[in-house]
Amino acid sequence: MKSIILREIKSFFGSPIGYLVIAIFLIINGLFLWVFKGDYNILDTGYADLTPFFTLAPWILIFLIPAVTMRSFSDEKKQGTLELLLTKPLSIWQIVNGKFFGSFLLIILAIIPTLIYVKVISDLGSPEGNIDMGSTIGSYFGLLFLIASYSAIGIFTSTLSENQIVAFIIAVFLCFFFYFGFEGIASLIPGSGSFISVLGMQNHFKSMSRGVIDTRDVVYFLSIAIAFLSFTVYQLKSFKA
Repeated sequence: MKSIILREIKSFFGSPIGYLVIAIFLIINGLFLWVFKGDYNILDTGYADLTPFFTLAPWILIFLIPAVTMRSFSDEKKQGTLELLLTKPLSIWQIVNGKFFGSFLLIILAIIPTLIYVKVISDLGSPEGNIDMGSTIGSYFGLLFLIASYSAIGIFTSTLSENQIVAFIIAVFLCFFFYFGFEGIASLIPGSGSFISVLGMQNHFKSMSRGVIDTRDVVYFLSIAIAFLSFTVYQLKSFKA
């Protein structure tokens, strides 16, 4: 599996994709958080916290992660190398996990530079250091689990078509549905809000953003990731057959 992960990382940074993903994520966040006037501008909020960042990041990642994962198996299918990959002395689970962790690590590399925001906000606080580290750490943990879920969805959709654009569009739709869709459905059905909204990622991400790492939230995100990775394995087994 290690060889697959290294192969994915090398392919990302052997082309402009890896650098573009990191640059686009940081630039978009930087512009909305520090330059553009609006609800996401930290300087305009008057509060020393990173709530605007953790509100904005999941929406950016809905498009960014599918852009990274869309080539995982679609490209292998298109180039006719999937059959060769499946004949390697690796189980299908090892191949899928290698692809998954390769994409996951790339997005983590894009997240790491945002830690400087914590230092900046802490220095700008009044008094200095006045920042809720509990909610900040919880939000970063939530973001990691969200990235894992998005990545698993993107890996799965890349097995559905050899056309990368099709894989990208399906992944964006599924990520959007699982993050916001249940909240939208809950708002349309009176009296069932809490039951339906708890099925969505947004509810669990907000829960972790309060600074409390609840096992129910962790189990939810892990279940989503494992479920879609299992679907990916099933798809590849049917292709191999």
